[in-house]
Amino acid sequence: MSNPYEVEHNIKGEAKSHHTRPDMSSFFNQLSQITTESTSSRAHNNPNAVPTPVDVAATARLLQDQFTFLLQSSENENHRAYLENLTELLQEQIEHPPEKVGGVPQSYLDELDRVPKKALKKDDICPICAEKFLNDEYPLVVQLPCHKTHRFDLECVGPWLRLQGTCPLDRKELMKKKEVPKVDEEEEDYDDQYA
Repeated sequence: MSNPYEVEHNIKGEAKSHHTRPDMSSFFNQLSQITTESTSSRAHNNPNAVPTPVDVAATARLLQDQFTFLLQSSENENHRAYLENLTELLQEQIEHPPEKVGGVPQSYLDELDRVPKKALKKDDICPICAEKFLNDEYPLVVQLPCHKTHRFDLECVGPWLRLQGTCPLDRKELMKKKEVPKVDEEEEDYDDQYA
């Protein structure tokens, strides 16, 4: 069976598939129902419409289910511990759901730096699915702005970023703007003789 990428690009024959990556279509469907992005083509008619905590919890549960699926097939103890941590964070959100989705918009994902295939090493793996990037014939690897080594398969990190808005490795908020330090006007008045 062909995936959407293969159909769109008329790729025929047996393609290498990632058996450990789950289908996230139900997650994105649920997410589209609760996001209120003004840039969305399916924007809500009511500008005051906000998702209910139950809806946010249901979306977090779908993502948690996918990470649990990856956890069950993981053989590496460090990877298992990492996925357990992510599922625990999602469990907290399920038990105490926020009133709004704190993730990044789709436009943020679209603008993430792509890592060229030539820049990937043979043993580089996605921290979420633990698959080698180069096992995929057409890898779509993104680098998060928080650190140059924080590289993920876009289809793995995308759902987390859309729901959480933080790097899955160091939990830095990705939409948070760096504050420009304020300069006191008194400090600007300096003596030219010492400059």
